[in-house]
Amino acid sequence: MTHTPRDTGDVGDTGGTRSFEELVAEASWASVDGWDFSWLDGRATEERPSWGYQRLIGERLATAGASLDVQTGGGEVLAGVPVLPPTAAATESWPPNVARATELLHPRGVVVVADPDEPPLPFGDAAFDLVTSRHPATVWWAEIARVLRPGGTYLAQHVGPASVWELVEYFLGPQPEAARLRHPDDEGAAARAAGLDVVDLRSERLRMEFHDVGAVIWFLRKVIWIVPGFTVDGQLSRLRTLDARIRERGPFVAHSARTLIEARKPGR
Repeated sequence: MTHTPRDTGDVGDTGGTRSFEELVAEASWASVDGWDFSWLDGRATEERPSWGYQRLIGERLATAGASLDVQTGGGEVLAGVPVLPPTAAATESWPPNVARATELLHPRGVVVVADPDEPPLPFGDAAFDLVTSRHPATVWWAEIARVLRPGGTYLAQHVGPASVWELVEYFLGPQPEAARLRHPDDEGAAARAAGLDVVDLRSERLRMEFHDVGAVIWFLRKVIWIVPGFTVDGQLSRLRTLDARIRERGPFVAHSARTLIEARKPGR
């Protein structure tokens, strides 16, 4: 997951009345379980992709017979869909998220399966007519193709290349060799190599703003792959400099990258 800060309106108290130490302590102790980003309300904003992912999957799920949500996180996105198919399953690897997803999705009739996010998916061949995923950390295209029925669809929103790169390079320095990772063209090619037909492939870059250093800390604690190995103690000097920069210049601006991909398994 990338999963991302919610789009908010007023930014409220951006930390100007609180010390660096207070902001650090608050963000260091706040829970990062599940995949809910409401802790950032009033502290960070992010533009949303124009295609409206949850609305799109809601439309498809309403007419599906059997669905699978891969790497469901805490189940929040799937739980927000009005109508689910008669047979619905979700996978997740992180134990706190498995517990949260079970709590949210079991009442909706969704079976949540603890899965290590490595092949094979724990389902039989041609089990689903719709597979969805929002911000999967890895995409096993051959497995997606295997569990799809002929004529079935994979509809997902992926994190795109160089997402939140301004924040990555602030802490880690230039990373030119990694900027190509998860390029939409490469993802489309991988889907085709697995035998799927790509019927939609779109990408957007979206403005993000962090209004205090606590928001940055909490975000990096939650989305651990943005700055691998991030700790407050290990980055204390850079965090202190960032705090001063935000107080002097205003929000730290970055840009997330999002890709919408729809791929269909040939068949009926």
